[in-house]
Amino acid sequence: MTYTQPTSFTTRPTLEGTFGMTASTHWLATASAQAVLERGGNAFDAAVASAFVLHVVEPHLNGPGGDMTGVFATAANPSEPIVLMGQGPAPAAATREHYLSEGLELVPGSGALAAAVPAAVDAWFLLLRDHGTWELGDVLHFAIGYARNGHPIVGRVGATISAVADLFNEHWPTSAALWMPEGTAPAAGEMIKNEAYAAVLDRLVAAGAPDATREERIDAARREWSEGFVAQAAVAFTAQPHRHSSGTDHAGVMSLEDFAGCQATYEPATTFEFRGHTIAKTGAWGQGPALLQTLAILAGYDDEHLDPSTALGAHTILEAQKLAIADREAYYGDADVPLDYLLSEEYSAQRRALITDRASAEFRPGTVPGREPFIPPLRTEYTAPALAGVGAMAGVGEPTVSRSGETRGDTCHIDVVDQWGNMVSATPSGGWLQSSPTIPELGFCLGSRLQMTWLEDGAPSTLRPGKRPRTTLTPTLILKDSVPVVALGSPGGDQQDQWQLLYILRTIVGGYSPQQAIDAPSLHTTSIPGSFYPRTWEPGGAVVEDRLGDDVISDLEDRGHVVTRAGDWALGRISSVVSDPATGVLKAAANPRGAQGYAAGR
Repeated sequence: MTYTQPTSFTTRPTLEGTFGMTASTHWLATASAQAVLERGGNAFDAAVASAFVLHVVEPHLNGPGGDMTGVFATAANPSEPIVLMGQGPAPAAATREHYLSEGLELVPGSGALAAAVPAAVDAWFLLLRDHGTWELGDVLHFAIGYARNGHPIVGRVGATISAVADLFNEHWPTSAALWMPEGTAPAAGEMIKNEAYAAVLDRLVAAGAPDATREERIDAARREWSEGFVAQAAVAFTAQPHRHSSGTDHAGVMSLEDFAGCQATYEPATTFEFRGHTIAKTGAWGQGPALLQTLAILAGYDDEHLDPSTALGAHTILEAQKLAIADREAYYGDADVPLDYLLSEEYSAQRRALITDRASAEFRPGTVPGREPFIPPLRTEYTAPALAGVGAMAGVGEPTVSRSGETRGDTCHIDVVDQWGNMVSATPSGGWLQSSPTIPELGFCLGSRLQMTWLEDGAPSTLRPGKRPRTTLTPTLILKDSVPVVALGSPGGDQQDQWQLLYILRTIVGGYSPQQAIDAPSLHTTSIPGSFYPRTWEPGGAVVEDRLGDDVISDLEDRGHVVTRAGDWALGRISSVVSDPATGVLKAAANPRGAQGYAAGR
């Protein structure tokens, strides 16, 4: 059996050039980043400009009150991938005892009790200060313009607002005022503005003294964010009780000290060698190392087991993912995680031996010497008492939200490579418009990342003050011969790395071009405990695109997979940029699904 060859048709070309390439989940963010490159900015200037545009044009998928993670390499030090850590911790008063005393069994999926301290803005400013070249005002010019003057929204923004319209009208009037000023959700193509957020960005730019250095002006904006008017407005507003996804009202617990004490940082990337390539991810405070564990399991197979377009390959990949993500639940968190052991050949061989020709419907974390694996509540359904009768999840696309505001799936993504060899992959998320009530002075709300912590004691990801929730945000950088060659990522919650894995296998093993790999049929497992409220799982579950083919899908079902057909073009929102050091050619590709992601470059 040979590896499935890609079709000759692609939805878009793989872009090729030598000057610079950008890809993201929205064309306006891509165009803004490319405009920065065209005006002499580097990849970091461009990524920051794109990120703030995404706050404005994809408000249902990310916001300033959320979080981000990035992984990048500089032209000056290309062999060292660095993680940009923009995941804020739990507030000091966010104790499991407090949440349990509030009558909660789970951290809510929406409302201020679900909010980690927002760190995305500080992370972007840090990256700009240390590795960019532009002034803050010039970088934010694009986002300020779209926020103040308006932009035509995509249909999914309106669909998301419509799904939570009752919540906004009945319980979150400040959100209704911003997102439904005429009383109804905006239609696709309608011009919407966020003048409050434009004013916030203006005030951050103005915080720096004219006679200060560029770096000092950016640091002044960081202080204004964490200690000034932003922190003051957010803390005062969220202290008022409001409706959460639990169906009950609670006050937030974030303080001014929480804001002031939160700063983004740099960290070494976690890496794994696969087929001559170095795959770089975050540490195990994120889910990124689960992709590396999956690759470590799959490394012991021949090519035909690594082909997602065949029943054998799809089955093997799904089973390996279940095993790696079970370890994610059992061992990952903002704690001492034994990654060296989890990524070792000895351990990977033990895990590989568990894969048979039958699909597993069990939760099977591995055994780590001296560690007790955490076994999460394995619920196939969950309804909080106060939510009885509310109904099933409503809405379509990413994210899917219920009228109570709880969210499944989220996020945006940005990839940039410039002519000098700087490369960045970044996944901003959280703080989406349905996370919690809009803070009227700011034009945005706080995020809901704490829903990824447990209230059960003893887990590596149990809710603890000052600890980061185990985020799903998981950008990827790939190096070959100690040089960055691919920046890659996708929205999609628990599916982010599952979809990226298919791209990695198809490009590295199958020889696909970037656009061919993105266009190819996608799939993922749901036989894992979800990271998002209400944190259920589907034993044996697999979701596939119909283009995988009836024969392959039937074979998967015969092997015991509980298959859900998602439609022909439904799974994944991957984008990527590529650099070939041998030729100097740069490439870019973006996802056609949803008709929103775009790549640009020359």
